[in-house]
Amino acid sequence: MKYAFFDAKSYDRPSFEKYGSEAGIDFRFYETKLTPDTVELARGAEGVCVFVNDTVNAEVIDRLSEMDVRAVALRCAGYNNVDVRHAFGKVHVVHVPAYSPYAVAEHAMAMLLTSIRRIHKAYIRTKDFNFSLNGLTGFDLHGKTVGVIGTGKIGRVFVDICRGFGMRVIAYDKFPAADSGIDYVSLDELFAQSDIISLHCPLTDETFHTVRAETIAKMKKGVVIVNTSRGALIDADALLEGIKERKIGAACLDVYEEEADVFFEDFSGHIMADDVLARLITMPNVLVTSHQAFLTEEALNNIAETTVQNILDLSRDGMCRNELCYRCGKTESCRSAGRVGKCF
Repeated sequence: MKYAFFDAKSYDRPSFEKYGSEAGIDFRFYETKLTPDTVELARGAEGVCVFVNDTVNAEVIDRLSEMDVRAVALRCAGYNNVDVRHAFGKVHVVHVPAYSPYAVAEHAMAMLLTSIRRIHKAYIRTKDFNFSLNGLTGFDLHGKTVGVIGTGKIGRVFVDICRGFGMRVIAYDKFPAADSGIDYVSLDELFAQSDIISLHCPLTDETFHTVRAETIAKMKKGVVIVNTSRGALIDADALLEGIKERKIGAACLDVYEEEADVFFEDFSGHIMADDVLARLITMPNVLVTSHQAFLTEEALNNIAETTVQNILDLSRDGMCRNELCYRCGKTESCRSAGRVGKCF
């Protein structure tokens, strides 16, 4: 089997080469992202392997189908970059629903601690042999209220971590986790009560710009916002205004609304074209990492292992438990409802 592997990075190759070789899958690694302009690179392959910033829209799907490319293997959990509805009947789409919830949840807490205890500033300061503590005063997490939006696997791990710090945890989820012991509240209550808000939900039409001018106005003055999920959960312009107005005390961003052409690349020798991102990075109370939360050895191994197994399942059985199917209009829920046949 041949699969065109788009947006390939050096850290992707070892685990995919290992599991691919064992399974008889020949991954053709391309550094370029999948777009309508690069889709031709998939000609002759049985499928494509893509990541969060690859474009799998209707045009790309039609081109893949015309070339008899029958599978899109996402090596991530999110699929907002895939037109799943249009893919039905043309290409099978599989994803990795859980590779390491600990990796992402731990990164969220690492960013939060780094920000509120000014660790990044202290590190730079001591590199210059400046051991002054002026301007490095933080605050305790113990006793603070953290609002968690989204309580899937990652969100629940983050909840457990916060409880370990002695924080009060409240949460919002359209589908609350049964018997979790989590104190669920409405979104408005969460915005009003939280000292810290951490986003752990998928990007959908409903969750788009969950954090925007209207909702920022409902938050506490000095609130800290953490986002390790999807960039478009936050309206970046509104976030910048909230910071400038001193309404938002700090922001920890591992994702960004317009990250597709920026993150994962080295622009250190170039002028940043995105004025909003450039301004956010200059803010002393904003911490940005470039979609790094997933990047642990354990997660990379699990991503490769699951992706290869997804490909094998499709090839051998014509179906996969991790397939994203729009047959019933609910994308992920047909499997949990007990359907065992092929999506198409």
